[in-house]
Amino acid sequence: MTYFNRDDFVCSNQTFGHLIHLLNQAKDRCLERHLQPYDITTAQFKVLLLIARGNIQSTADLVRTLSIDSGAMTRMLDRLENKELLIRSRSTTDRRQVLLALTPEGRQFAEEIPKIAADALNDLTQALEHSEIDTLHVLLNKMLTVHTPLSATVSED
Repeated sequence: MTYFNRDDFVCSNQTFGHLIHLLNQAKDRCLERHLQPYDITTAQFKVLLLIARGNIQSTADLVRTLSIDSGAMTRMLDRLENKELLIRSRSTTDRRQVLLALTPEGRQFAEEIPKIAADALNDLTQALEHSEIDTLHVLLNKMLTVHTPLSATVSED
């Protein structure tokens, strides 16, 4: 099914794609505000969330899932390791693979993730009624099931 007409499509600040982009930025800003007391960035939060969920075990998994350049990912993991939130180790079965695990401090932070995420998402959706949030959730999942095989990996941030 098509909705948008290629012949008269207007690129403006109100296009569907631009609004999704703006909403994603607003979500990250809300999350950033809630992460300030923890000295964690939104990008670092996403990494810790994925590792805590058990979906990610290696640096390569993170790079693929988050679509982040491997050099940038290495620098981010360096910062998280310096904060003593995760540790990296070489796989015993494949020395090329770097495995990731949360430290005790990282696991302690992971216990706060649901509260932080709930507070940030409540801020983000404060203008919506409960039924509108439910409808938005259904619609977003419907769109993601068609287009993003990794959507289940990053869906709650």
